[in-house]
Formats: sequence, C-alpha cells, structure tokens
Amino acid sequence: MKETYNHLKDEDLAKRIISGEAPELFAVLHQRYHHKIHDKVFGFIKDRKKSEEFTNDILSRIYEKLPGFKGNSTFSSWVYSITYNYCIDYLRFQKKLHYPEWNKNNEIPEIPDEAEEDLTGVTYENLLKILEMIHPEEKALILMKYQDDLSLKQIATTLRISEDAVKMRLKRARTRIVFFFKKHFQD
Repeated sequence: MKETYNHLKDEDLAKRIISGEAPELFAVLHQRYHHKIHDKVFGFIKDRKKSEEFTNDILSRIYEKLPGFKGNSTFSSWVYSITYNYCIDYLRFQKKLHYPEWNKNNEIPEIPDEAEEDLTGVTYENLLKILEMIHPEEKALILMKYQDDLSLKQIATTLRISEDAVKMRLKRARTRIVFFFKKHFQD
C-alpha cells in the first residue's frame, strides 16, 4: 500500500527529500506551492505566460537549493524569499524597476512622512493600483509583511538585511503608499 505524505509539514517533507529518503516527495511540495508562487510572480510580472514559466523556474530552483534549507525559518518563508528574489532580479535585469529618468542613481526618492491612519477609506482596487506605483522592492516588503504575515525577523532573513533596515524600509513604503493614495485617490 502506498503511503500518503499529505499530513506532513513542509519542513518534514524537505528533511526527507534532503536525506534522500524519498525524493519523490517534492511532488507534494510542488502541489502545495505551485499556485501560491504563480500568484506572487503574476503580481510582479503581470504576464500569465511568463508567470507560468517563471513559476516552473522557481520550483526548479527550489528543488536545486533544497539541500541549503537549514530550517532557520519556515519552509514557506524560504520559498517566498526565492520567489521574491527571482522576481526582483528579473525586473532589475529588464530594467523595469520604475525609477524616474531624473534618478540616475536608482535611489528611492524621499517623501515627507505621512501618518499611516491617513489610509482610511482606501479601497482594495485603489490599493492594488498604488502597489503598482511603488518600487517593486517596497511592494515585496509590503506583501511579505501584510499579505504573507511574515515577522520582521523572517523578512530580514529572506532579504538578507537587518531587522532595523526592514523596519525603516517598511516605514518608507507605507509612507509612499499614503502619499500616492492622497495624490491619486483622495478628493
């Protein structure tokens, strides 16, 4: 009788795959993460065909890097870090990180500090539009924190930066969101 592994946690599946006990278990991880990865990729790329291609590339990369998974973070955080980094690298390579022409150093411009509570009344549709206006790295931070519910420590580990840097960048990203909301959607 064939054993089912659907009850196992991702981390346990990863350990079994890494140990060589059951390499075929990657199919279970593939099934669990394919749609989630595809949605995240599409959120950045906005191209269904490329999103599917990139999802397959990312899943291949995850399989190749699996021996490097040490369990210092959750498996899902590790998967999302590979996904986010893949998308950001692609956008950098394509030069689709929308920096204004005047900004030759590719720095994220400063915006005056805005209070977070100023987002009262923002609709989901407007928030999606605003997320397309901000820098993809800021978008990634916002999605990691508020959509994926990652802790500051998990985000820091994922992006290989300090927790203080995560806090600062999140604050700037939230400020930028408020700025664009006021500029484009508030009467």
